[in-house]
Amino acid sequence: MNWKIKKSKYLIDDKWLKVRADKCRMPDGKIIQPYYVLEYPTWVNVFGITKENEVVLVKQYRHGLGQTIIELPSGTMEKHDESPIDAAKRELLEETGFTSDNFIQTGIVSPNPSNHNNLTYCFLALDLKKIKEPHLDETEDLETILIAYNSMIQFLKKEGWSSRWYNITP
Repeated sequence: MNWKIKKSKYLIDDKWLKVRADKCRMPDGKIIQPYYVLEYPTWVNVFGITKENEVVLVKQYRHGLGQTIIELPSGTMEKHDESPIDAAKRELLEETGFTSDNFIQTGIVSPNPSNHNNLTYCFLALDLKKIKEPHLDETEDLETILIAYNSMIQFLKKEGWSSRWYNITP
């Protein structure tokens, strides 16, 4: 079932994104070209719950969608991160100022296996406590949102887990 890469060329080679055009041969001999592959760093996200039973979310503008949405604290694994859990802890602290000693990996997903090469590591963090103010990157402008866990569960039962989170009213 695996395709064989006969030729590969980078069209974009950037810190945040690499775009590759492959010439591929399928097992039946059919050639597909170009087949575009987007290479991204490893991603992480955190579903965090405070000691007060509140879910910690972030609200920010996302240019790809052209909307301000509410989402899980998340980000990319950086070269200095020793593991995905280290990246998750760092991203949560940078974006929200919250931390925990209780992180549980809940899954690993491929955001788009048809043409992305990266994985997303998902974590549950319990007993979060705020220890400092967020430390944002120069392109980040976000707000930490706390929503009661029970309200979040009711919202998810009604609306589902989707990018429509911009409709949440804490």
